[in-house]
Amino acid sequence: MRPIQARISTGAMAHNLRVARTHAGAARVFAVVKANAYGHGLSRARRALAAADGFAVLTLEEAANLRLMGVDQPILLLEGLFGADEIATCAELDLWPVLHHPLHLDWLRQHPPARPLQVFVKFDSGMHRLGFPLADHASVVAAVRSVPGVAGVTLMTHFAQADEPAGVDWQLQPFLGELAAHGLPWTSANSAALLRYPATQGAWVRPGLMLYGGSPFADATAAELGLRPAMTLQSELISVQMLQAGEGVGYGQLFRAERPMRVGVVACGYADGYPRHAPTGTPVRVDGVASRTLGRVSMDMLCVDLSDCPAAGIGTPVVLWGEGVPVDAVAASAGTTSYELMCALAARVPVVETG
Repeated sequence: MRPIQARISTGAMAHNLRVARTHAGAARVFAVVKANAYGHGLSRARRALAAADGFAVLTLEEAANLRLMGVDQPILLLEGLFGADEIATCAELDLWPVLHHPLHLDWLRQHPPARPLQVFVKFDSGMHRLGFPLADHASVVAAVRSVPGVAGVTLMTHFAQADEPAGVDWQLQPFLGELAAHGLPWTSANSAALLRYPATQGAWVRPGLMLYGGSPFADATAAELGLRPAMTLQSELISVQMLQAGEGVGYGQLFRAERPMRVGVVACGYADGYPRHAPTGTPVRVDGVASRTLGRVSMDMLCVDLSDCPAAGIGTPVVLWGEGVPVDAVAASAGTTSYELMCALAARVPVVETG
C-alpha cells in the first residue's frame, strides 16, 4: 500500500479536554466536534471526548449521528435551524439550537415543538457574522421568552479577535453589560478565549481547536499550552534524487540547488490534504531529523531536503505534521491555519487510531 497514513490519538484528545477543564473554572464544557471533529472522525472524537459535558456541532445530521452513537449529553447546534422542518427533530432528539435571526422565532411560533426546547440566543457583539443586534437585546430576550416552545434560554456571543492582541474586552464588556439585567446563563469562550481570558468562562465554554492539539495563538505553541497533537500525518521516502548546483526540482523549478545535494521524494501531496501553496522551507521531520520541503507540492508527492539525513533512503519515515512537527508551524509556513490543514485531510489517506 502507499505508505501515507494519519495516526490519530484518542489519548491526546482526552488529555487536551482535561487541559480545557483546568481553564474552565465552574463552566461546563461543550466539545466542538463539527466538520467531522476537525478531520479527526466524529465517532472517534465522541469516544475520546466522552467526559465532555456536551457536544457542539454544525448540522442536524451530525447531531443525529451522535445520538445514534449513544451520546446522551446536551448537543448544541452552532448555526441553529436551517429550516422549520428541523424543529420536530430537535424536540425528538433533545437538541439545543442556536437562535440568531428573527425567522427562527417565527418558525418556533408556527411549528411549536412536541416538547419545549433549550435554546441559545446569539447576539452580535462585533463579529458581524451571526446574531441579533446587541442593541435589541431587551426586545429579543422578551420575544424568546414569550415563545411557548422555549424551555430555557442561554445567551451567547462569539469573539472575532480572541487569538490576537486586540483581545476580547471590546466585545465581552458590552455583551455582559447589556445582558446582565436578564439574569440568564451565557457562553462566549472559544479555545483562545478559554486559554487567556478567564472572564469569558460563563456557564459554558466551547473549545474546538485546542482539543485536537492546535494552538490558537501565533505567540504560543501547543506544547507551551500543555496540548498534545491528536493527528500525525506521516509517510515515507519513495525516491532519492541527486541535484547538482543550479539544478531545480518539481513543477516550475521553484527551488534550485546552490550546491550538490540529496533530495527525497515523499508520498504525500495536495490530493492528500497537504497545502499546495506550502513554500520551500516548510518544516518536516525525516527519520526524526528536522528538515524542510523543497519546491512546489505536487498532487501526490513533495520533495524534502536530505542534507542533514545522509542515511535516509527509500522507506525512511517522514512526518508532515503532528508529533515533532507542530501543525501550527506547517500552517504558518503555508500562510493558512491549522484548522484548514486538519479539516482538509483527504478521504484517501488511511487513518490509524492510537491510544
